Amino acid sequence: MARGTRHAAEDINGLLIRHASAGRRVVRLKGGDNYVFGRGGEEWLACAEAGIPVRVIPGVTSAIAAPSLAGIPVTHRTLSQGFAVVSGHVAPDDPRSTVDWPALARAGVTLVILMGVHHLDAIAAALVAGGLSPDMRAAVVTSACLPGMTVVRGTIADIAVRAREAGVRPPSITVVGAVAGLSLV
Repeated sequence: MARGTRHAAEDINGLLIRHASAGRRVVRLKGGDNYVFGRGGEEWLACAEAGIPVRVIPGVTSAIAAPSLAGIPVTHRTLSQGFAVVSGHVAPDDPRSTVDWPALARAGVTLVILMGVHHLDAIAAALVAGGLSPDMRAAVVTSACLPGMTVVRGTIADIAVRAREAGVRPPSITVVGAVAGLSLV
């Protein structure tokens, strides 16, 4: 976790605890699912350790919602029998990376990559080096469900260039797999 991010998370945990301890009803409203790269578990643990009761109301993860809004099913009976959701917030060659990119390249399932737009070149290269066909379909969904939502499509070999040319920035989700060639909207 980056230094600035850690401080922000600790500040949020402190606010939750402080306001709940003062007798206020506290709602931590987050987009998506709290437990999919959302620090919901960390916040829950901090409150539990402080004796604050917690109730979680799950949301729909952006890993499924964003592709769906773009007309891309993460599974499809004839194209993909499963999907894997991974974080791309660190490059594949970064020592902090725990993702086995070569295994994902061979998995035969749809890959949904969150927080990977900054490392898309390296991620694509790692997948191809791991055995994924350079012709495999890929799409990047940016600003899902907002008026400025965009979808950039290509292959794993050219998706990083296409995304850069389109000015793609976070928040973006990358979908890799045959389903990325579908547009069911």
